[in-house]
Amino acid sequence: LENIVKVLISQEMIRIATITHSCSYLQQGAFQATSLETPVFTNSLNSYAIGTPLDSQASALQTDDSLSPSSLDSVVVAEQSIKNESYGNSSSANSLNCMGSDQMGIINCYCQLVDPEAVRAELRHLKSLNVDGVVVDCWWGIVEAWTPQKYEWSGYRDLFGIIKEFKLKVQVVLSFHGSGECGSGGVLIALPRWVLEIAQENQDIFFTDREGRRNTECLSWGIDKERVLRGRTGIEVYFDFMRSFHMEFRSLSEEGLISAIEVGLGASGELRYPSCPEKMGWRYPGIGEFQCYDRYMQKNLRQSALARGHLFWARGPDNAGYYNSRSHETGFFCDGGDYDSYYGRFFLNWYSGILIDHVDQVLSLATLAFDGAAIVVKIPSIYWWHRTASHAAELTAGFYNPTNRDGYSPVFRMLKKHSIILKVVCYGPEFTVQENDEAFADPEGLTWQVMNAAWDHGLSVSVESALPCLDVDMYSRILDTAKPRNDPDRHHLSFFAYRQRTPFLLQRDVCFSELETFVKCMHGEATQNFVD
Repeated sequence: LENIVKVLISQEMIRIATITHSCSYLQQGAFQATSLETPVFTNSLNSYAIGTPLDSQASALQTDDSLSPSSLDSVVVAEQSIKNESYGNSSSANSLNCMGSDQMGIINCYCQLVDPEAVRAELRHLKSLNVDGVVVDCWWGIVEAWTPQKYEWSGYRDLFGIIKEFKLKVQVVLSFHGSGECGSGGVLIALPRWVLEIAQENQDIFFTDREGRRNTECLSWGIDKERVLRGRTGIEVYFDFMRSFHMEFRSLSEEGLISAIEVGLGASGELRYPSCPEKMGWRYPGIGEFQCYDRYMQKNLRQSALARGHLFWARGPDNAGYYNSRSHETGFFCDGGDYDSYYGRFFLNWYSGILIDHVDQVLSLATLAFDGAAIVVKIPSIYWWHRTASHAAELTAGFYNPTNRDGYSPVFRMLKKHSIILKVVCYGPEFTVQENDEAFADPEGLTWQVMNAAWDHGLSVSVESALPCLDVDMYSRILDTAKPRNDPDRHHLSFFAYRQRTPFLLQRDVCFSELETFVKCMHGEATQNFVD
């Protein structure tokens, strides 16, 4: 069984006078369920599953702008994925038996803490690694599972109390998506049962592809302002959940236990359309499909086309291929294709505009609900086909970023408006070499485009590594990324999330000495050239 270890390097996240110079975070997981696009990761400790997907063990390291890269005043957060309960298949809106009773994790489907002593044992082990805190995902599908506006936080309250015993910090992820519906047959966290009941009568509440297939991982942004959820709009549902969390745990935020809140904004908790779902048959490096065919999105598209005076543009592209098409195989995405026509530019502006409007609506209410708390937004790394002209996979995911246009700046302007910390998913150099030829991939190039655009807009930037780090050379690369040595503007990351797939924190003889030295470097207790 696989584990993931995440290391977060944080600059401003948690600087508490009473905490020592080298604080540590541990992220304990809850219902580790995967998204539709990612494989299921399970932990050998079957007693862990927080109604939240702790994707991995994570460390958050604080960096100080006045310090050299070899003396990072940092915070380390360990985050661990755990085994969840199996809900069964709910790929259809009619599958309502989504909360089975065979819960094997820390928090069960009734939001009850299952095995407090096992949690303490894991926290004790992570504390010994000098981590600063833990990242906990709070699942909408568990907390508001059964009845609208009836929130059950008891399991999380007990969990946070145990974390507090170890003087660790908590970064919370509010997960408004479902997880685990991938074809690999993993565990599942579905959307709330009452939402699936609504979907029995109205499946247009879900993102829909050109063939009419519904993606039940998250709600369509087309219902953000539509009162189709028992009298509430999508935005109101998210706000009520966030407000309930704040009211429940306000005292922990004031005490400094909860240091930051990540708000899920789309598929897999990332800001994107669910354009590449494995359950629909997508496989890397397919370009994905546009997800705008529910009736609410189509109504919005029709209104936009009418406003432009071209009602015949009120349609999605009919030559954009399928999930596993390649760019050059389509009339829309090929070099000189329709993506750059008058119609193509209209459609892509509209499609990406819906994403930006969703960001604005949700974050406006998040800043209101959380009353000054640090808020994090995670964007994906859609790096395949990045070395082609159209950047097809980015377009279907909602980022209008062909070679002749900067598609990330409009998003970052909106994030800056709400003073958000940006979290970017990135990949290591060895992955670039491995995948380049087939998919025209450029993960490193995309990462630097995104980071530089974010810095240009004055955003705090953090990074989550999507690949395991198995040797000291990669640790050194992480340190260089956290604070580039020769950057004249002295840019640096707010925090870094590192993911590891070995039994990393459970078997101390596996990469343990390298991890220990890496943490010391992040904390400024060792020189950056620890590989020597």
